[in-house]
Amino acid sequence: MKKIISNIIAIFSLLLMVNCQDENNSFGALDAPSNLQITVEIVGKTADAPNGDGSGKVRFTAKANNAISYKYIYGDGNTDNAPGGIIEHPFTTVGVNTYTVTVIASGKGGVSTNTTVDVTVLSNFSDEKSTMLLTGGTAAGKKWYIAAAENGHFGVGQNDGDATKNYYPNYYQAGSFEKAATCFYDGDYTFALVNGKIEYKQDNKGNTFFNNSYKSVGGGTNGGDDQCLAYSTAGTKIVALSPSASVVSKNPDAKKQTTGTVMNFSDGGFMGYYAGATQYEIMSITENRMIVRFVQGNNTSLAWYITFTTTIPTTDTDDTTDYTTLAWSDEFNTDGAPDPAKWTYDLGKGDNGWGNNEKQNYTNLAKNVKIAGGNLVITAIKEASGGAEYSSARIKTQGLYDFKYGKIEMRAKMPSGAGTWPAFWSLGASGGTWPANGEIDFVEWIGNKPLLTQSALHFPGSSGGNAAVKTTPIANASSEFHVYKTIWSPKTIRFFVDDVLYFTFDNSDTALPFHKNFFMILNVAMGGNLGGTIDPAFTQSSMEVDYVKVYQ
Repeated sequence: MKKIISNIIAIFSLLLMVNCQDENNSFGALDAPSNLQITVEIVGKTADAPNGDGSGKVRFTAKANNAISYKYIYGDGNTDNAPGGIIEHPFTTVGVNTYTVTVIASGKGGVSTNTTVDVTVLSNFSDEKSTMLLTGGTAAGKKWYIAAAENGHFGVGQNDGDATKNYYPNYYQAGSFEKAATCFYDGDYTFALVNGKIEYKQDNKGNTFFNNSYKSVGGGTNGGDDQCLAYSTAGTKIVALSPSASVVSKNPDAKKQTTGTVMNFSDGGFMGYYAGATQYEIMSITENRMIVRFVQGNNTSLAWYITFTTTIPTTDTDDTTDYTTLAWSDEFNTDGAPDPAKWTYDLGKGDNGWGNNEKQNYTNLAKNVKIAGGNLVITAIKEASGGAEYSSARIKTQGLYDFKYGKIEMRAKMPSGAGTWPAFWSLGASGGTWPANGEIDFVEWIGNKPLLTQSALHFPGSSGGNAAVKTTPIANASSEFHVYKTIWSPKTIRFFVDDVLYFTFDNSDTALPFHKNFFMILNVAMGGNLGGTIDPAFTQSSMEVDYVKVYQ
């Protein structure tokens, strides 16, 4: 009996040895990484500033024989995985502090080697305003959602030194609820202030929207279209704030384009769209709205943008607010100059701060602006005028009439010709600098795109080429009159052509400038940033306005 048992044990041992040998063959040699070396570079360190420039940033480089990945445990509550061994981390505790950083080098089969290094670094960066707006200043935190109802809530643009285009998604901007068929809008994002640190939780309802280059992270196959894949984001991340070093931060107008603050997410944290980024620059933030910018991990020529709101987005456009009491109007029934009790003029080329590289000189001459036959007629003419190649007119109600909320209507026929750029629009009456004072473009028509018309809004974080804008088809804008209507309420701003709604803007954020008085402007520009190339055969053309009415 003992001999039988001994034989069984011998056979089992042999099988175990074979299995172990097979396992070793599947991994190869299970050698622990050796010769682990750590290089530390404190950003901004000089002889006079031995602990860095105050940004708290430290660049680490880890190298080891037989290592296939590295993990950093920074000693400040944050950790990061760095497959290539190179990473930058911002230490955010204010003052000069020493951190013991543990670096783990892992090899095949999970065998590892570790070492520690002490880092002494200065951090004097803080952004209390962004911290409070982001978190609400409480441990319960503030919950954010992707602003799906807003045009341009998601987009991509260039990440280079072109200061005219690198601060907004100039390549692509998603329309309202464009990604509704995906899981992109399902999640919510909570930021809380706990013991002086920003904690972050992303509830993605079990699915994540992956960039096509990163689908393998969620178990898919890279390439093709972006895709929703089962991928949990459970757990709490730490968000450290640091100063921006992006291309936008170096722009001449950087202070208008970005807050200059970057959120650094621990442990692979991200916001909504997985594109290999853990650093998100806060372009703008108010109590209810935030725009972030992040650079794609494997393609640094691309910068992505997402707009967030604290209001759950809905496709319901049930704002039925209307205004029916006529408060102001001009029906242009008296021939001659525009009524001086209602209209005044902007004169000149716009090179004193309000122009857009246009080619006209604005005058108050009858050939450029007059009332005739029951219409206001604004005419752009190809001629030398005030040092410009074209003359035209721009009239406004500034100082004479301004208002907040209402229904604004204009019945008009547009000019014709490539390069013409007529507009009916408004600016904040309270003064201040643009875009902080706000701009509502009730209608803009572009002669180079004669089959489209558009409306837009400009405000901090969304201005110039990054404005909230939407176009709609129009077949005969320069040959027939159309009614261009805007209904501006505390909840929404809605734009119509011939009573057809084509653009709804969420105006519920009281930090937006669209809760103050605005005055109106009518003009015909030539060329410029939006008007584009002017037809060399152009001689003159007019915008004819039947009436302008404001109801409240």
